[in-house]
Amino acid sequence: MQLRVNRNLIIEGDEKRMNQPSRAARTNESEAGRPDSSIPVVDSATLMSGRRELIIRHGAESYRLRVTASNKLILTK
Repeated sequence: MQLRVNRNLIIEGDEKRMNQPSRAARTNESEAGRPDSSIPVVDSATLMSGRRELIIRHGAESYRLRVTASNKLILTK
């Protein structure tokens, strides 16, 4: 089976499915473009407090949140 990866789709043979959440889900907005006030928003600058990386504990697991050289966020286990 051949696998091609597009920015938004994973294509396996003839099957296509979305690989990323909708823009609304990523930006905390409803489909109508209004902010969803039921979901808390935390600014990344506040979360990182001037650091380039931090550890997030979730139950018994630890995750590393890192700011890349291109100013993107990467979360790894």
